[in-house]
Amino acid sequence: MTRQDPSSPAADGAAQSRALLRPVVPLRSLSGEVCNRLAEQITSGGLAAGTKLPSEQEMMAAMGVSRTVIREAVAALRARGLVVTRQGAGAFVNPDPSQQPYSIDPEGLGSLEGVIEVIELRMAVEAEAAALASERATDAEIAEIREAQAAMAAVIANGERGIKEDLAFHRAIAAATRNNRFVEFLAYLGRLIIPRQSIRSFDGNPDSMRSYLRRIEREHEAILQAIEARSAKKAREAMRRHLLNSRERYRQLASSLR
Repeated sequence: MTRQDPSSPAADGAAQSRALLRPVVPLRSLSGEVCNRLAEQITSGGLAAGTKLPSEQEMMAAMGVSRTVIREAVAALRARGLVVTRQGAGAFVNPDPSQQPYSIDPEGLGSLEGVIEVIELRMAVEAEAAALASERATDAEIAEIREAQAAMAAVIANGERGIKEDLAFHRAIAAATRNNRFVEFLAYLGRLIIPRQSIRSFDGNPDSMRSYLRRIEREHEAILQAIEARSAKKAREAMRRHLLNSRERYRQLASSLR
């Protein structure tokens, strides 16, 4: 077999083709980019502990982004424990960066591996939340869960993805535990707990999407019925089964892409 001369036109063409067809790296959001830029300066020592960050106006003008983008970036840095904010004074690099709270990088939740990890974390938390809700929920709180389930059924019937309604169902169960830590946990994860908004696995296949959503609807109904029956055991099992099924679906999707 004759080796190709790396200086030949054919070799140049092949190199250009490889450069053109290399995998596309998804762009970060603007707030994510600002957050990472500031985080790099903080962790590298470019911004020393206790240093005041530039003002919102300075960063908006220099980076060409909106006030909302800056505030989202600073909020993310605060959640990571890299900055502290003082009312009326601004944001400062945390003088004690070793005291950082637990955090999940939302950039990692766009991958199948990240989605599966979060589903497994949710199993441990939400299965117990469903059990506690079955024991503690008031009639009004059970009505909230039932309304969330009905809202999701309605949007699925209309051919919609039901992301907001799915999240509302899980939040209603967390609220029914009467333990605000469960509510805070779901608020921390936010809309990222609904994988189908970041993993577009059903694009171009509406029938598969409808079938999948109807299965979720049935699983939600089983959870609701267990909570209404005041059965902690059944509620725990129904929520765990729901999340196990979600994990299995994304594991199968990951295998199909290897």
